[in-house]
Amino acid sequence: MLLIPSHLLFFSTLTFGMMMAISSSSWFTVWMGLELNLLSFIPLISSETNQFSSEASLKYFLTQALASAMILLASSTMTTGVMFSQYLLSTALLIKMGAAPFHMWFPMVAEGLGWLQFIILSTIQKIAPMTLLSYTMEEAHWLILMTAATSAMVGALGGINQLMLRKLMAYSSIGHTAWMLATLLISESLWFIYFIIYCIVSATIAMFFYYKQAYHMTHLISNSSQNTQQNVIMFMSLLSLGGLPPFTGFIPKWITLQELMSSSYIFLTFFLILGTLINLYYYLRLTLAAFMMNSPMLKWQFLQTNETSKMNMMMMTLNILGLLMSPVIFLIN
Repeated sequence: MLLIPSHLLFFSTLTFGMMMAISSSSWFTVWMGLELNLLSFIPLISSETNQFSSEASLKYFLTQALASAMILLASSTMTTGVMFSQYLLSTALLIKMGAAPFHMWFPMVAEGLGWLQFIILSTIQKIAPMTLLSYTMEEAHWLILMTAATSAMVGALGGINQLMLRKLMAYSSIGHTAWMLATLLISESLWFIYFIIYCIVSATIAMFFYYKQAYHMTHLISNSSQNTQQNVIMFMSLLSLGGLPPFTGFIPKWITLQELMSSSYIFLTFFLILGTLINLYYYLRLTLAAFMMNSPMLKWQFLQTNETSKMNMMMMTLNILGLLMSPVIFLIN
């Protein structure tokens, strides 16, 4: 969908607004960059073939406009020495990234998006708020700590009874936001490592659902008899997203847990581990449904179409890339 010229233009301005926000020297230009990013993402959401896109873009605009107004208010009160301005600014950034307890808009907006737009919402749109949040880390330390613990539990419990795949991935993104906030408490380099691996694995799963045109768990069950190789790739990607060894997603979580324990964040570590175990439950529920509820015929020798084979190659390449990056990242750290 991003191959349309207008979408390429809006994606370019979206990226420019994000870069403008994270590289600005004043909070007013930060606000301008975030507004440019917001106004560029709304046309990408809108689609004539999606009847829920208008509702999703309206919800997204109202929420982000509220957060932008809070940033503008906080930046104007910083010069007067008001103490709550740092907390107001941090709260606005947490709203923009969809962290709990300011998360209610995130699953509702994700439900009305296509998978390609969801990839942008859960990856690129988190870069600017998280980078800016690192600037207020010292003043709003306890707010970020409590938000990370809350996001871990909300992301875990919110996805248990979900049958809609986009909402399930949205709650998964909230759970991973908790881990990214925890890495920000330690170091920005660790956050960058975790974020890159999360983007690769999450985009792999979203692209799988996009090519399958799967939006409900029953879509995976009905398509499960077509290609077992794709189910194996999805199984590997979901376990990697859950952080189960020896898959890619385990490495940054392992490093994060070690650093949290050495920094005496016992309380936060407990909630992160508990949330990850619950996340693994509904990841396994997706894959087991696709494996078990299918026909008993062997499907490994079925002929594949050209498009399906290209998709399998791309998905396997992303998984192998992550596995190759894991020991390098561990040695660098």
